[in-house]
Amino acid sequence: MDQPLNIVFMGTPDFAVPTLEALHHSHDHVRMVVTQPDRPKGRGRKVVPSPVKQAALEFGYPVFQPESIKMDSAVDTVRDVGPDVLVVVAFGQILPQHLLSLPRYGAINVHASLLPQYRGPGPIQWAIIRGEARTGVTTMLMDRGMDTGDILFTKQTDILPDDTASVLHERLSKLGADLLLKTLHAVKTGTLHPTRQDHSRATYAPMLKKTDGQIDWQKSAAEVDALVRGVTPWPGAFTYHGDTRLKIIRAAPLQETRPAEPGTVIKGFPGELRIATGNGIILIHEIQSASGKKMQIEDFLRGHPIPAGTLLG
Repeated sequence: MDQPLNIVFMGTPDFAVPTLEALHHSHDHVRMVVTQPDRPKGRGRKVVPSPVKQAALEFGYPVFQPESIKMDSAVDTVRDVGPDVLVVVAFGQILPQHLLSLPRYGAINVHASLLPQYRGPGPIQWAIIRGEARTGVTTMLMDRGMDTGDILFTKQTDILPDDTASVLHERLSKLGADLLLKTLHAVKTGTLHPTRQDHSRATYAPMLKKTDGQIDWQKSAAEVDALVRGVTPWPGAFTYHGDTRLKIIRAAPLQETRPAEPGTVIKGFPGELRIATGNGIILIHEIQSASGKKMQIEDFLRGHPIPAGTLLG
């Protein structure tokens, strides 16, 4: 049987939890979990632990939460555990070189894209927004750069027509957990063959901002639909009806076209909201006003009619 590895796991959000769970049920030993400090969250600004911390405490692992992993004292804390490998999944801080080179097998990262495409913090959302047909997960050896290290393994998945960022996030987080276990098995059996990234093919996926959710009706119906799915659940796709901000939760592109200025409400069947785009028409299925709750479009329109000819923006 493979010799178990001593692991320091570094991660913070929901995406990292399935990998920690997979390690917990493996033959390897998680000696410590490093995660971001507890932060205020939500409207009440209540201080809450990260999802990874919650899982780590449930599994009984010691938790370390440095304000900065670059501090010598933080690196010393990790060194004292004596890890064979660091496993890093969406930790949220840049790791210094003297930490990366500390374990004998280095630091292995799980990234939610097919590198070198979509380096950076927003790979899941931007892959959908930009209309990619497929994406996946990559394990890589970390270096000083932003997702620039040598590739170890990849696993692809199709982006389905109704995938939102939330749905794809869930699927990729599980694929990432499986791929990490495959990677560690290769580490232990000496069958790892790192491959340098082709940096000329690299693309970047920046952190989403609230303004990234605003719909540009000049784009095609397919592009608007991709935006809606890519920014669900956050920051959410939105447009304006006069001064009222409307959040589009779910929509579908239609092939038909009718001459109208992009953003114009098109006459449809009762209970429908059809909007002209730069190419094609988008059919809205679910919507939310600024102060309201999510509603099916027919229910929303009963109390908030939007007549044909209205220009949204």
